[in-house]
Amino acid sequence: MTNRLFTYANPQITANGRQLRQNMTLAEQRLWRHLRGKRLAGYKFRRQQPLGTYILDFVCLEAKLVIEIDGGQHTEQTAYDAQRTRHLQQHGLTVLRFWNNEVLQQTEAVLTAILHKLEEQNAQ
Repeated sequence: MTNRLFTYANPQITANGRQLRQNMTLAEQRLWRHLRGKRLAGYKFRRQQPLGTYILDFVCLEAKLVIEIDGGQHTEQTAYDAQRTRHLQQHGLTVLRFWNNEVLQQTEAVLTAILHKLEEQNAQ
């Protein structure tokens, strides 16, 4: 069901996702170290995953959870982020957003929030 959302990605979006995987921000790199290889309670995450015209920072398909890491540019694009979040929610995905500085300075708190949301999603 949710996996099908990722089947028909635009080739250009897919190429952009590959490029973003090679050029992740410091915050994305730090979070990925904790998410990759099922390191967070055995949940599998994908990084820079295309979905339609969007590229998701991180997604756990099993829990239908998207994690977005926002930098300073996001203060100027709140309307776009809200539209994007609504679109993802319409596809049954839950979105968690964190600021770069949260990931870099409060990594454990971010991981705890993600784990709580994963457990909540699985309980449903």
